[in-house]
Amino acid sequence: MAETLKRPPFDPELEAALTLLADQMPPTFTPEMIPLMRQGALAPDAGVDDLIAQADVERRDVTIAGHEGDEIVVSVLRRTGRTGVGPGIYHVHGGGMIFAGRFLGVEQMLDWITDLDAVVVTVEYRVAPEFPDPYPVRDCYAGLVWTAEHAEELGIDPDRLIIAGGSAGGGLAAGTALIARDEDGPALAGQLLICPMLDDRDQTVSTRQIDGIGVWDRGSNVTGWSALLGDRRGTDDVSIYAAPARATDLSGLPPAFIDCGSAEVFRDEDVAYATALWAAGVQAELHVWAGGFHGFDMMAPHSALAKSARAARDAWVARTLGA
Repeated sequence: MAETLKRPPFDPELEAALTLLADQMPPTFTPEMIPLMRQGALAPDAGVDDLIAQADVERRDVTIAGHEGDEIVVSVLRRTGRTGVGPGIYHVHGGGMIFAGRFLGVEQMLDWITDLDAVVVTVEYRVAPEFPDPYPVRDCYAGLVWTAEHAEELGIDPDRLIIAGGSAGGGLAAGTALIARDEDGPALAGQLLICPMLDDRDQTVSTRQIDGIGVWDRGSNVTGWSALLGDRRGTDDVSIYAAPARATDLSGLPPAFIDCGSAEVFRDEDVAYATALWAAGVQAELHVWAGGFHGFDMMAPHSALAKSARAARDAWVARTLGA
C-alpha cells in the first residue's frame, strides 16, 4: 500500500472533538469489529423514540417488498396530525454499507419535518457482508418505488420528492437515482448526497491522506467496500449502481447537493462526482468544508463548521422542495 500523504489540517474546534471521540471510535474499522459496531452507539434505534416524541412527530413502520421480493421495513415520519400534500424526502442511512439502521441521522430528518412540513420515508435496507451488492442498492430502489407509488396516501407531492443520504447512504442514494433514471423509475426533484461513499477503487489522493487518523479512514473504507463487493472490489466487475463514481454518463440525473470535509477519505471522489455532473449538464451544488473530518456535523453538531454545513444543506433542501 502506498505511503500516507500529508493531509489538510483539521479545523481546531473539530480536532478537539476528535480527541474526545478517539476513546470511543477508532480510526480504522476491521471486519472483526462489525458485530461490536452494530451493538454500540450506532445501533439503529438508540434513543429514537424519545427524539420523535419530543419533536411531535408520528412514526409508522411498514413492511414492503425489497430486492427479489424479500421483506424489508420503511418508517414513515411526519408531523403529528399532518393533513394535505407537501414535500417528501426519501432517506437512506449511512454506516459504511455494514452497520447502523434507518434512524441514523434522525435529528436532521426531524428538522426537515418540523421546518418544511415534509414527510420522510427512511428505509431499512439490508447490509453487507450478509447481504452483499446488489441487495443494499436494490432494497433502496424498491423503497423509493414504494414511496412514489404511495405518494398520495403518504401526503407527498410526487413532483416534490427528493432522495437524501449520508456516507454509505449518500452513495446508495446516488446509485438509486441512477437506477431510477435507467429503469424509468420515479422522478426525483433532487438528490442530497452528504459526504457520499462513491468509489471502491482506493486510488484518490484523499484516501492516502486519511489513513490511520480521523473518522472512517482508508482501512475502514476498504473494510466496507470489501464487505459489499467481495473479490470484485477494485476490479472492472463493479456496477455503477454500487459505486456511482464508475458511471461515465451522468446526464438526465436530478439536481444534486454534495458536501464533504477537506480532511476525509471521500473528498476527492465527491468533488469528482460533482464535476462529472456539471460536465453532463446536471446542476450540482458542492461544498468542501475546510478542516472537516467524515461525519463532523453529526459528531460535533455544536461546532461552528457543523452549523454552517447544516445551514447550507437545509437551505438547498428548502429551495429544491419549494418550501
